[in-house]
Amino acid sequence: MLRSVKYGETSIIAGIYTELFGMQSYLVQGVRTSSKKGPGKANYFQPGTVLDMVVYHNELKQLQRIKEFKWAWLYRHTLSDVVKHSVLLYMTELMQKCLRQPEHHPELFHFMEDALQHLDQAERSTLANYPLYFSLHFCSFFGFRINDEMANSSMLLDLKEGSFVSEPPQHAYYIEGEMATLLAELLKVMQPHELNEITLQQQQRRKLLEAIELYYALHIAEFGKMKSAQILQEVLSA
Repeated sequence: MLRSVKYGETSIIAGIYTELFGMQSYLVQGVRTSSKKGPGKANYFQPGTVLDMVVYHNELKQLQRIKEFKWAWLYRHTLSDVVKHSVLLYMTELMQKCLRQPEHHPELFHFMEDALQHLDQAERSTLANYPLYFSLHFCSFFGFRINDEMANSSMLLDLKEGSFVSEPPQHAYYIEGEMATLLAELLKVMQPHELNEITLQQQQRRKLLEAIELYYALHIAEFGKMKSAQILQEVLSA
């Protein structure tokens, strides 16, 4: 579940990335109503929730319908933990900006689901670096993963080409020195728990997130600015 907007008095239109049909929009009726039986079910459609759904799918329609839905699994900590929830909002905004097509891509779906589960289970010591870890692996599904081969003489990362180089490119989109070295270390992290081994200062982390945001903007048309990035930085620095 990536986003939802109100529709009418009781319904929503939900943008959901699905395992079988890729990115889809669903009209979900009546979920904003409450009754004597209990509150409405709009909480099922918060950003980052993972649902098990039975849907009516028609490739000729832009707006689909859901027959049944329930939790695929429940978060234990993320929705109530301020830091984890801020990371979740960053991740779901990045997903929204990149996932626009109704393409069948189960490997991507399972990567996203696994990343959300790992976030819920993550130790406090790995949370600050988790957005960097997710962003660097997520882009590989769109064909522009950064080449992590860094020779001793290659102290610059060309953000247009996604590779480390020894000479400044003919444009301004690159990072160098300490920032390039730190990003190279992060690229070698294959599992979230390994983030414990990388210590970053707040300023370093901010610059790396800005570089990664620029990297996405150079490769995804109309990517724009990450609205959740500033909030994330404020929460992590508190």
